[in-house]
Amino acid sequence: MIMTLRTILIHPDPRLKTRCRPVERFDAALRKLAEDMLETMYDAPGIGLAAPQVGVTRRLLVMDASGKEEPPQPMVLVNPEVTWASEDLNTHEEGCLSIPDIYEEVTRPARVRVRWQDLDGKAQEQEFDGLWATCVQHEIDHLDGRLFIDYLGAVKRSMITAKMKKLKKQRA
Repeated sequence: MIMTLRTILIHPDPRLKTRCRPVERFDAALRKLAEDMLETMYDAPGIGLAAPQVGVTRRLLVMDASGKEEPPQPMVLVNPEVTWASEDLNTHEEGCLSIPDIYEEVTRPARVRVRWQDLDGKAQEQEFDGLWATCVQHEIDHLDGRLFIDYLGAVKRSMITAKMKKLKKQRA
């Protein structure tokens, strides 16, 4: 199957603020979307990408938070949901492919358990910690129409939004 690089939407875009609908059909089109998203994420380069970032408002994300010295560990999560979160927190500098070159510290649960379906529709569950936990929470936020800058103060958020509007004009 030929993989296609997808265009990553830049904030502000209404599709990035949309709560995504569940995936109901586990078919070749879903597999193709997941493969394209992985290819797009690695090319960007990033460690996670959610379907709304490529204009598809469905509950699908891809991620690979393996280190540069480790073999790739691509994951595809369909209809993911956090079923448990630790009380202990972790603050990590986050960035986003839809908000290029902006990095801010965000505090989230240090560990989470996530349930999802694989590309065949089979139920999966796993506990994530470290960068994997940060990444999966960041990507699930995208599926709920939330961006990492939504965790920041209003002034900082509007400054970043203004920068992104300017970037979009330059790229147009």
